[in-house]
Amino acid sequence: MFEESPKLELKREVTEGLKKEIIAFANTDGGEILIGIDDDGTVVGLANAQKELETVSNILRDSIKPDILVHTSAEIQTIKDKKVLKIEITRGSRRPYHLASKGMKPSGVFIRHGTSASAASDEAIRQMIIESDGTQYENMRCINQSLTFHETKRLFDAEGLTFGQTQQKTLGITNSDNYYTNLGLLLSDQCEHSIKGARYRGVTKLDFQDRKEFNGSVMKQVDEAFEYLQLHNATSTNFDGLHRKDTAEYPVFALREALVNAVVHRDYSFSGSILIHIFDDRIEIVSVGGLVQGLTLEDIELGISQSRNPRLANCFYRMKLIESYGTGLQRIKESYRDSENQPYWHVGPNSFVVTLPKVGIIDASSPESAGLMLWMEENDTFTSKELEDYLKKSKTYIRNKLESLLNDRIIERIGKGRATRYRKI
Repeated sequence: MFEESPKLELKREVTEGLKKEIIAFANTDGGEILIGIDDDGTVVGLANAQKELETVSNILRDSIKPDILVHTSAEIQTIKDKKVLKIEITRGSRRPYHLASKGMKPSGVFIRHGTSASAASDEAIRQMIIESDGTQYENMRCINQSLTFHETKRLFDAEGLTFGQTQQKTLGITNSDNYYTNLGLLLSDQCEHSIKGARYRGVTKLDFQDRKEFNGSVMKQVDEAFEYLQLHNATSTNFDGLHRKDTAEYPVFALREALVNAVVHRDYSFSGSILIHIFDDRIEIVSVGGLVQGLTLEDIELGISQSRNPRLANCFYRMKLIESYGTGLQRIKESYRDSENQPYWHVGPNSFVVTLPKVGIIDASSPESAGLMLWMEENDTFTSKELEDYLKKSKTYIRNKLESLLNDRIIERIGKGRATRYRKI
């Protein structure tokens, strides 16, 4: 007498439901299916066992992905003088197995629960992918296999680069089984991650002005987010004799490098967005995910590089959006070499914040400027001479500094002529 169990399924005949049962066993702990035996354990046999065996072979070959044949066997057996089909399934090594027609969605992925096959949850599917593919996000199979790449292809074409199936496999957008990976998801028009920008009046988040969100392929997001940053990067013009000198509020290279670094090195296993905060005195770019395990802030400042997403970094390198590996923070600092205010960064458990101060003005949150801000707080009013004595700078430098502080409404002027004093607003 036969009885169904978590490792044994009985079926009177071959039906569509057989696919679900095979998938469920392969995704769980394996098991056996006996076809030709009723639910109550009665052996009824098969009228044409050979034909049913061929049907099962076709199901295993064509209806289930990835290739499950190595984990299955099917044979005809005689039980109580009747022909029965026995299918043995072992736990698969490339889970989740799924209906080829449905993909890696709950409607196509099944697990064995007791004596029945049930749809797997999204979380169960993700866990199976991690167990099979490893924990490196960009190499894991993407649950969404209906991806398009219109924007990425357009950008590749603009650089004279081919973006065909061969190149997609070489880059790691598709794997050896022709599944799209999560790298493919990041570069696709269906990318689930985004960059969010916000602009504030003043130096705090109290007075919000506008916001912007960038979606689609991460390469498209970088393009559009950089344009957004440039819109708020005013240029001033000065003349040295007959020579004109244009100075941007922020070094263009620093904006570009900080943005690209945030996209390339973020931890995409988190769902949060990259954030851009634009203040009157600085820009903050917040990337999701702290440092790669084993690296310190000192390591990366010295140029030691270990990318969290090496394949994504390689795509950006091919697009010439990354010029050299491991020099990002050093080169951001170099772009500020002629500025009093210097960029700085903060590492949290799950975040990395790059702060870019405006060139030539006081950044209220900069460690380098904290002393001056505190000094102005402690002095109700002060003269240019008192500021000169405190900073130990020339009269010309102090005059320019005061003008910059006045223009950015950090201080205000009181009185006129020799009686002129200043105070922090």
